[in-house]
Amino acid sequence: MTVSLPIAPEANALLNRSPLALLIAMLLDQQVPLERAFAAPADLARRLGHDPTAEELADHDPDKLVAVFGERPALHRFPKAMAARVQALCQVLVDRYDGDASRVWTEATTGPDLLKRVGDLPGFGEQKAKIFVALLGKRLNVRPEGWREAAGPYGEESSHRSVADIVDEESLGLVRSYKQQLKAAAKK
Repeated sequence: MTVSLPIAPEANALLNRSPLALLIAMLLDQQVPLERAFAAPADLARRLGHDPTAEELADHDPDKLVAVFGERPALHRFPKAMAARVQALCQVLVDRYDGDASRVWTEATTGPDLLKRVGDLPGFGEQKAKIFVALLGKRLNVRPEGWREAAGPYGEESSHRSVADIVDEESLGLVRSYKQQLKAAAKK
């Protein structure tokens, strides 16, 4: 199983080989199109000239990291805020997981433990944490006992609610349709 989003093949490849890139992509997935958020780690790596480590990003000069994020096309519509969030995320990864992003999930003992570990990361609120747990379970086979329940409705099989359910353009369309229905219902 792999992450296979409708983005450039090299961006998908990075998401599948780099747990840090996957966490950064999920962190950036707000107020920008999903494709932009999940392609951004590959653009970041290209701008830096290599796949960055958590240690490197945590220690990076904040102003220089903002400049990297803001280079056109910007990695996010809010480059300054998101560069700071990525830096905060990486600092937590360094402090709690020795810079190894995969330990967030490989050391989780249960679904609720996994949800708590993800939810404790900067920029990961309750909903985003549940979506990430679903993404790990559905796409990367990270399935500690109780992961589906911990992911809430995002863990349901055959759903089309989030990035966890996207494998191609068609499924992306189904997820977008679901989100549009939610917005329309909220307006009523």
